[in-house]
Amino acid sequence: MTSPFEIVVASADLENRRRLTEILERIGIDPLCVSTIKECQEMFEQQRVGLIFCEPRLADGTYEEFLQLYPRSGPRPRVVITSRTADWDEFMRATRLGAFDVICMPCYPTDEEWMVSEASREERSGGRANLHRSPARSDAARAATAS
Repeated sequence: MTSPFEIVVASADLENRRRLTEILERIGIDPLCVSTIKECQEMFEQQRVGLIFCEPRLADGTYEEFLQLYPRSGPRPRVVITSRTADWDEFMRATRLGAFDVICMPCYPTDEEWMVSEASREERSGGRANLHRSPARSDAARAATAS
């Protein structure tokens, strides 16, 4: 699979970074890796970044602070939050702030591949996709309501 844009893995957790990177490399994508919100912002502004996998908290801030840097009306990064819990409240908060989706770590390779595929499809169509079909969201929703 090739991507029409750069993909960033924003992770201070080396195990999460390794796992996400390995999955992307298996499908032929060499992601850019960063460990701070500042680096993530610089990548988005300097490169053609189409998708960012981001932990809830990095060394210098949170995904909420990162998403709030970009107004809803302008160019906005597609940010997938990589959470260690399947928390329904976190999912709702993230998507209200403009996150592309939330996946629970460690994630299944198919979840990550789906995110790349949806972001690529959206990029080609020039719009934001309706993500109600997301298998990762369905898993998060089921896990959150089951507990």
